[in-house]
Amino acid sequence: MTTSSTDNTLPPETPAARVRYGDKIVRCAPGETVLEGLLRAGAEIPYSCRNGTCMTCISRAVRGTVPAEAQKGIKDTLRGQDYFLSCICKPTEDLEIAPPEDADLFGRAAVTAVDHLSKNICRVRLTSATPLYYHAGQFLNLRRDDGLTRSYSLASVPSLEPYLEIHVKRLPGGQMSNWIYDDLQPGVSIDIQGPSGGCFYFPGNKAQPMLLIGNGSGLAPLIGIARDALKDGHTGPIHLYHGTQFSGGLYLDDTLRQMDADHGNFFYNACLSRGEDAECCHGRAEDIALADHTDLSDWRVFLCGYPPMVRDAQRRAFLAGAALADIYIDAFELRDLRTEPRE
Repeated sequence: MTTSSTDNTLPPETPAARVRYGDKIVRCAPGETVLEGLLRAGAEIPYSCRNGTCMTCISRAVRGTVPAEAQKGIKDTLRGQDYFLSCICKPTEDLEIAPPEDADLFGRAAVTAVDHLSKNICRVRLTSATPLYYHAGQFLNLRRDDGLTRSYSLASVPSLEPYLEIHVKRLPGGQMSNWIYDDLQPGVSIDIQGPSGGCFYFPGNKAQPMLLIGNGSGLAPLIGIARDALKDGHTGPIHLYHGTQFSGGLYLDDTLRQMDADHGNFFYNACLSRGEDAECCHGRAEDIALADHTDLSDWRVFLCGYPPMVRDAQRRAFLAGAALADIYIDAFELRDLRTEPRE
């Protein structure tokens, strides 16, 4: 392989796989991912979470074979076309890779509604141009016309609504979230990719207790999962804990309290870590939930929102007896670290 731009930052004796991407060739050291190598060499490649979740960095192998683990979570049809995730691909041989073909990954959806639910969270409803098969709680990638791409979880339930619903939290400096909150209007069309993700309700074992914990807009997949379970006739108790700093962050409080009143097996707990409200629990949602439920043997647990909360609650739920296979997570990984904590 020859090119006008070759990465020579590794010492000559370092065994490495060469990766060609456009006009660059990089040498990935053992244990280094394709994405890490390309970013080190200054290549422009889309990415976000860097842990194999969001699918933003999906690429196509034009020459060479990628390790099987680099195709984890990718649809069979895309694996068959040699697509892989560059953020988890540790190459074992020389590769030539290329960006994905839009027609393979993206469809179009029309924005039908943008509703501001609080000072920093809005609800967006979309109608896909082609039928989309998904589970409540999975996520979509949204891509602007300039290529900026971000992931958002689905709050809608396919058997109940004809639209796709996502909840977007405005983040300080967030390019996509501020554009959606301030500028996106009904009638606009946007690219969508997905659905992806394994954090959703599985029918079966309808008497199994369920614990749902989320903070901020991590409520979106949880309310979808809860509604999907209730629609399916789940009979076991469903406990949902939604956490935020102040009461203004409880953006679907009335809806959840009505669900609590309407369903004898659904229990909603609003949790404030800083504010005071007589109708709310005081403390972090995960702390309150795991203090209320100290034995999670044979429970299903869903954890969504700020990554440190999700990882900590996952560990604590496991220690409380939940099987790892019964703990489903949706950590809202961000490309750029914020300077203010997520509510």
